[in-house]
Amino acid sequence: MRPSGRAADALRPVSLEPGFARHAEGSCLIRMGQTEVLCTASVEGKVPPFLRGQGQGWVTAEYGMLPRATHTRGEREAARGKQSGRTQEIQRLIGRSLRAVTDMKAMGEMSVLIDCDVLTADGGTRCASITGAWVALHLAFEHCRRMNILSRNPLRDQVAAVSCGVWEGTPVLDLDYAEDSKADADANFVLTGAGGIVEVQGTAEGAPFTDAELLALLALARKGTAELFARQREAVGL
Repeated sequence: MRPSGRAADALRPVSLEPGFARHAEGSCLIRMGQTEVLCTASVEGKVPPFLRGQGQGWVTAEYGMLPRATHTRGEREAARGKQSGRTQEIQRLIGRSLRAVTDMKAMGEMSVLIDCDVLTADGGTRCASITGAWVALHLAFEHCRRMNILSRNPLRDQVAAVSCGVWEGTPVLDLDYAEDSKADADANFVLTGAGGIVEVQGTAEGAPFTDAELLALLALARKGTAELFARQREAVGL
């Protein structure tokens, strides 16, 4: 029995609330179980220096956790004056995931900056960030289309992410913190609506896991992201 009582192939309760932030061009508050992440998309009419004059856009991301997102207060990274390696790794993952399904040429020379702020952490914050960020990005592009800044939405596909792991010898979907902290193996899968794989991050916490277990985790991830893709489409009205 999983700590949450869920079946091995069951997601935690999921909700995506579009338009949560009043001033952002696109936003989404995503809840996956007790994990809550606010994702906003901000549009800028310029690109980084390395892309100037190339006629294409840029999508990038920043990620952070509020001090009391966890059981004990964490120090603000801004107060330390330095981001942790974990923060840098996660925000790069979010940016890569979104760029994988975006037609940069169709954007023209504009940038979209995604901010993912973890309000409450109970496992899977990077996965929730990617899933909610896609909704925020879609809404920002639709805003630009309504304002005649873009002629079409540059998103070519959906992207979502989910964690899977081996819990007491059984492959399970969507780990919460209680499982993630004691799993035999855990992995994050970033998948597209068309079935493509953007990234897989997998780690054995004890004994190495097998090919069969990896394929079982991938099958669970595909089932989980299929549900997340449906929730994304519902959130943006597709």
